[in-house]
Amino acid sequence: MAVRVLVADDQALVRAGFRVLIDSAPDLEVVGEAADGGEAVRLAKETAADVVLMDIRMPGLDGLAATRLITADPALRGVRILVLTTFELDEYVFAALRAGASGFLGKGVEAAELQQAIRVVARGDSLLSPAATRELIARYLAGPGAAAAPAPESLAVLTDREREIMTLVACGLTNDEISGRLGISRMTAKTHVNRAMLKLGAHDRAQLVVIAYETGLVTPRRPAPPAPSG
Repeated sequence: MAVRVLVADDQALVRAGFRVLIDSAPDLEVVGEAADGGEAVRLAKETAADVVLMDIRMPGLDGLAATRLITADPALRGVRILVLTTFELDEYVFAALRAGASGFLGKGVEAAELQQAIRVVARGDSLLSPAATRELIARYLAGPGAAAAPAPESLAVLTDREREIMTLVACGLTNDEISGRLGISRMTAKTHVNRAMLKLGAHDRAQLVVIAYETGLVTPRRPAPPAPSG
């Protein structure tokens, strides 16, 4: 069955271009187009989309607000958000991930990369690589625009095993890799990840990673300072 995709962008030509790129893949299908965030939220429900390609800057309700509404709606829990924007700034990327987006791409993305990104988030994985995520979050949390982080006490709802597995997720391990590392089945690893997400209100693994860094469960590695010359 083809992955059902909703394209949300305020420019008709951009939407048309993405439709051509997406529909050219036999396993992907555009099921709707939205010109603003409000329409994106409505069509996400009406079209039963699997993935929403969400522009950040749109008139009225913007893409970040629309992402929050979609990820907060229990009826749309299975919908994944892939944010597309020309504004590739840390604050936008971080806000998108914090709002529940599963990934982030610039609008200049190549067709094959876009198609693969849709497949990745449709199956429940996050798009950003662990290294890119750590670097992004380290820069953002160190900057003046960082928002208040969840208190570490919020992790008290997790069991020791869930906290351990959340740490491994934040380090970029897949369920298969967690299974091998801890000597448990893949299904058990997946169950612990899902329970941690449910307890912390995380929409997907990307949001779980953000919470892990914000609460200090995982600390981004910072590059060592250069050795003094002479």
